[in-house]
Amino acid sequence: MCYLNNNVSSVTNMDSGIEKIVNRYPRKIRENLIPVLQDIQSEFGYLPEEAIPHLSEHLELPAVKIYSVATYYNMFHFESRGKYHLQVCAGTGCHLEGSDGILREISRILDIGDGEMTIDRTFSLELVPCLGACHLSPVLGVNGVLHGQLTNRKLAELLDHLRIT
Repeated sequence: MCYLNNNVSSVTNMDSGIEKIVNRYPRKIRENLIPVLQDIQSEFGYLPEEAIPHLSEHLELPAVKIYSVATYYNMFHFESRGKYHLQVCAGTGCHLEGSDGILREISRILDIGDGEMTIDRTFSLELVPCLGACHLSPVLGVNGVLHGQLTNRKLAELLDHLRIT
């Protein structure tokens, strides 16, 4: 199923896919919100906006409550990401050790900026407040796996390796 097309058929398929996931959970049990969000994101690669009304009705929760939970946890996102999601740490330690240079180098090599994705959908890039690994500064997260003490050379090697895998 292709969920990325903007035609009516794919919207119907997306709604159908969301309904199947939501209906696996009992109605009105609010404790199911996070597991349902996880299942939807696992299926689609992100949380489609269309999921919120379905969840709101099924769990009898206001949409604002669902958004507040989904935006509180950094594991949830409302936009699709590349096959490799790159997170550059902007914490104090990483900043002092050169994370701004790492961000510039990624932008130069991949021709994308913060919040963008390569045209081939291989890479997406995000500047994050902290990855919690100051001892490895500067740090880059790739799909949750941390790569530390990066230099431009190590970064180029990593990106080359990811391109061929």
